[in-house]
Amino acid sequence: MKVDVLLGLQWGDEGKGKIVDVLTPNYEIIARFQGGPNAGHTLEFNEIKHVLHIIPSGVFRENAINVIGNGVVIDPAIFYKEISDLKKLNVDISERLLISNKAHLIIPSHRILDAAYESSKGKAKIGSTLKGIGPTYTDKIGRHGLRIGDINSADFLEKYNKLKSKHEKLLKAYSFDYDLSEYEKKWFEGIEMIKRFKLINSEHTINNYIEEEKTILAEGAQGTLLDIDFGSYPFVTSSNTICAGACTGLGVAPNKIGEVYGIFKAYCTRVGSGPFPSELNDEEGELLRKEGNEFGATTGRPRRCGWLDLTALKYSIMINGVTQLIMTKVDVLNAFDKIKVAVGYQKGNKTIDQFPHDLNEIEPIYREFKGWKCNISEFKVDSLPKELNAYIKFLEDELKVPISIISIGANRNDTLFR
Repeated sequence: MKVDVLLGLQWGDEGKGKIVDVLTPNYEIIARFQGGPNAGHTLEFNEIKHVLHIIPSGVFRENAINVIGNGVVIDPAIFYKEISDLKKLNVDISERLLISNKAHLIIPSHRILDAAYESSKGKAKIGSTLKGIGPTYTDKIGRHGLRIGDINSADFLEKYNKLKSKHEKLLKAYSFDYDLSEYEKKWFEGIEMIKRFKLINSEHTINNYIEEEKTILAEGAQGTLLDIDFGSYPFVTSSNTICAGACTGLGVAPNKIGEVYGIFKAYCTRVGSGPFPSELNDEEGELLRKEGNEFGATTGRPRRCGWLDLTALKYSIMINGVTQLIMTKVDVLNAFDKIKVAVGYQKGNKTIDQFPHDLNEIEPIYREFKGWKCNISEFKVDSLPKELNAYIKFLEDELKVPISIISIGANRNDTLFR
């Protein structure tokens, strides 16, 4: 049995949470492999809307085991709130959530460092979620970090204070006021909460599941174009969001990867700073934001909106080895008479057909399609409007990968399998 991988192909917010929830009945194990509380996976069902940040999106399916892998960074205070919010919905995952000993801890001073670094950049701000993600991964790479496996050690408090002291020395270089006391209290409450769960050597656990022929879905966070190596650097996240990240974030060998599900919106969005070739700063962009309710699940910030970018999408498919495509938020395009797709770039007199190193000063080349101008929420997969079918066929012909699922609404039931 192999591990299937589900990940985003754009700048995040593609609808991964919903799709993981939809696919979970087909899997026994759901495993997060990177990112942290900078991710916001929104799930809607039975008139409930819930946002997950650290916990895998399979938690609402009673038969699924959920694993937080070694590649994830965990803020215990946010974890505590997530568990508490689930309990309010009568969801008890105490026996169904496993946490890797090798996952790194975001400590309160990581959040302060994140805010200080971002504030110091002025107009060059990256658009950080200010959750302490970057500083935590920095400490991981610098071999200073605290891990889940440390919390039961006799010298844990000593290790914590040593790392905190290191951060306080760094903060002296910034004119930045802060008070850790209140958040620190919540953080240590979260540490006690984590101790109640099963802490595992996840690489052994996952590979044992593979040997036992358990069905496993690896869940990514953010999106391919935010990958630390292959995204629009430096406006990226601090981890590998691509398929290869599932190998390093779970301890899975490359030859154990099976299907790779790539999720993309029928248009594009981006939160925070950074280049965005097909961005619309006009009435069409505002209509996309309104119809798609494009506001960040983690930050609440309005998302930047634009047309689908095929050059970027082809790049993401190549990098990830995508075998099946999932197109979400198709219903958002119901309101448009014309739909555009960016099929290439223009820079001066030069036409560019590959995703470039430098995305500045390029202009998209568009192809236009007739919109379907109707509510598709009641349509079945074999009776979709001809205009929508034409749009899907064009994308499949260009991308050379089948679109196996389309999402036509926020609810888990608003999903069509092709």
